[in-house]
Amino acid sequence: MSRSLRHGALAATAIAFSIVSLSACAAGNNAETLKVRPDNAATSVGTIKVQNANVITQAEPEAEGPAVVVATLFNDGTEDEVLESVTLPGTDVQVKLQPAKGTGPVEIPAGGRVVLGGKGNASAVIEGGREATQDGNVQQVVFKLSRTGDVGLGANVVPATGYYKDFGPSALPEAPAATPSGTPETGGSETPEAPAGETPESPAAGTPESPAAGTEQQGTPETATAGTTG
Repeated sequence: MSRSLRHGALAATAIAFSIVSLSACAAGNNAETLKVRPDNAATSVGTIKVQNANVITQAEPEAEGPAVVVATLFNDGTEDEVLESVTLPGTDVQVKLQPAKGTGPVEIPAGGRVVLGGKGNASAVIEGGREATQDGNVQQVVFKLSRTGDVGLGANVVPATGYYKDFGPSALPEAPAATPSGTPETGGSETPEAPAGETPESPAAGTPESPAAGTEQQGTPETATAGTTG
């Protein structure tokens, strides 16, 4: 009886799994159950898809420095696209684009993708990002492509912590570190050289040489001795 019960339970499980699988296949890729959107913003225009878009600020709220736009852009078309600019409508900030290697435009090859943000990837740096964006807000971001045109979406503004730590911007270098090194060098090079060059050398050169030269020129003992003998 126990063996029969086990076989019956396994058969029931297999039938249930088959029904679920067939139901999912019948629903198709457009089923409501498959429309699961991530927290990161995503959109598409024509053959261009933008996914995982965020604006990442400095890890500390008080830290000064730039912010960055991170995203993945897919090109499902048959021709290459160039990411000409990234703008933040409603702000005056500039976004500087940099390819992953070297200089030049950020290109999205046909059938390929480009990643903005993270080590070894292209970058979109927002100068003055702390003043233009605030953590927790949704910032409108527009990607301008050479063929498709503008692709806009609302991106979450998040600090470079946790999952976003490796995608965030670099902090500005600390400027005050250069002040102490310059102060002692300037004071030490000017003050001691002036007295050492003027005061000690002048009397030492004039005083001892004058009497030494005068003593040798007084040839009285030699002259007198020579005259007496003759």
